Amino acid sequence: MRSRPIAAMLAAATAALTAHAQAEQPQGVVSLSASATVEVTKDLLNVVLSTSKEGQDAATVQSQLKQALDAALAEARKAAKPGQIDVQTGNFSLYPRYAAKGGLAGWQGSAELVIEGKDIGGIGALTGRITTMSVARVSQGVSRELREKVESELAAQAIARYRAKAAEYARQFGYSSFVIREVNVGETEAPGFVPMPMLRAKAMSSVVADEALPVEAGKAQLAVSVNGSVQLTK
Repeated sequence: MRSRPIAAMLAAATAALTAHAQAEQPQGVVSLSASATVEVTKDLLNVVLSTSKEGQDAATVQSQLKQALDAALAEARKAAKPGQIDVQTGNFSLYPRYAAKGGLAGWQGSAELVIEGKDIGGIGALTGRITTMSVARVSQGVSRELREKVESELAAQAIARYRAKAAEYARQFGYSSFVIREVNVGETEAPGFVPMPMLRAKAMSSVVADEALPVEAGKAQLAVSVNGSVQLTK
């Protein structure tokens, strides 16, 4: 019977590999993390204007939507400034309406105009001058420039806290210093555009011509985290 010697050899080899792995496993390795967070004022405003039309003829409904959108675009382009007030068309849809008992009952459609940028006051005033469309949605966000500026400062704070924590752990464990083995730096971005509260959004949807949109900038939290492991040294 040769099975026993083979089994014994396999067991011995496994034990040897386990012992070797344990012998090479580094000692004094600590995993840790640190972070830094700051609250910033949102500096981007996004306003979606819309209009809806319906009628018996598809071409007529489409023409009415186009006229309303063209008039709104003409007014918006007067105030457009790259990065401050940007204007673009949104959804444009046209679809049939059917009667309860079947059969075509007419056509309906909608069109959208999107205005966004950093000039919050200018955007608010512009929406009040557009008379062919009404406010459908309002949201706020953090610009890429502000996010990058703040996150650069947060990264420095988070890294400093990570190193300070590693030094403190080394002292508490009876080591004199540490060496960074691996480290990851992660940035937590604020959501792109966050809808404003429903009550405020409802009030905004009733803004009449020549009345500026009431807007108050909200807050957002940006964070940077650092995590990894360090080798404590004597």
